[in-house]
Amino acid sequence: MIKEVIVVEGRDDITAVKQAVDAELIAVGGFGINAKVIDRIKEAQKRKGVIVFTDPDFAGEKIRSIISKRVKGIKHAYIAQEDGMKGNNIGVENATPEVIIEALNRAKSSEEDRIEFYTAQDMFYFKLTGKDDSRKRRVMLGKIIGIGYGNANQMLSRLNNYGITKEEFTEAINKIEKELEVSK
Repeated sequence: MIKEVIVVEGRDDITAVKQAVDAELIAVGGFGINAKVIDRIKEAQKRKGVIVFTDPDFAGEKIRSIISKRVKGIKHAYIAQEDGMKGNNIGVENATPEVIIEALNRAKSSEEDRIEFYTAQDMFYFKLTGKDDSRKRRVMLGKIIGIGYGNANQMLSRLNNYGITKEEFTEAINKIEKELEVSK
């Protein structure tokens, strides 16, 4: 049971999420986020909390960013791009109920008192940047710890913003190393 209000992009997303969980939803209607929608999201955040659950693409990240700047203390849920693909279409509406449930259960809050726990050196040391397979490693990391895919800078920011512990991070890195070793 999800107690927070889930913010998605459109009606198809609402349909997909409602098949997975019983929750209240708000659709922002894409980039057309107006003051009225932001006010609804702010009110929902005050009353129940909010989880922003947008598509794993540029537009979804842009919408997430717009909401994050205007509404404080929200949670973020992510799906991996491959979990949201159907043909050439990418979106939450294409994810299975199981993937949606897992993403919502792993939703993370941005840390108000952000601590720079991870550095660019960590990204390089753990092969999340600077190597031929760095992108693949970031995709795997984002999926394992539930923070979505990002380029090296976005991933570093998310690791710090969402308070990912060293234990979570190390466990995920070890899992990635094992999976990559097996696939050789």
